[in-house]
Amino acid sequence: MQYKKNNGGPSEVELELDHELPPGENEADVPSETSIDTGAPQDASGATPTSLADLQAELQRVRLERAAYLDRAARLQAEFDNFRKRNVKEQQGYRDYALAEALKSLLPILDSLDRALKTPSASVEDFRSGIELIDKQFHDVLEKLGVEPVPAEGERFDPNLHQAVQMVDTEDIADNHVIDEFQRGYRLKDRLLRPAMVRVARNPRQQGGL
Repeated sequence: MQYKKNNGGPSEVELELDHELPPGENEADVPSETSIDTGAPQDASGATPTSLADLQAELQRVRLERAAYLDRAARLQAEFDNFRKRNVKEQQGYRDYALAEALKSLLPILDSLDRALKTPSASVEDFRSGIELIDKQFHDVLEKLGVEPVPAEGERFDPNLHQAVQMVDTEDIADNHVIDEFQRGYRLKDRLLRPAMVRVARNPRQQGGL
């Protein structure tokens, strides 16, 4: 740094700079214009659109993706609806087939009843014997279909299998046991078709602890 005196007038100090001042302590931390985040949206590649044309292109791309997703969702929904309809139709077909097979097995019983009714001048004994054969035939068919009668008479009362229509005071039958049945109950394998309607014993001696 040099000082020069001007003799033609009042003394002035001229400051000559031999070199530029060094940067300040914080100048290195100031981001350049190119690194400042302007908040502009970025496309899928991470580049920031710098023009209206780029923004419009990005918007068009997003719209096309949205349309593709909606189309795919609509196709999946249609496929699911078709699958559900096919499943319902197949299940109905299975039920119809099972019903047809069950009815087919019952037709011989109907034939036996028709023949019994057409038999002329049958005696009471013959008619009874025919009914007993038809009854056995019917129960054989039910057994093949998986239908079994519910055990009742002499069994301990079970509200899951029996429906009590009368309580009878008696000392001849164990308490809370079935005396007899008014209507037989049936079950299909593990499923109860209808409960047995029964009379149930109420033994006062056993209730009193004697």
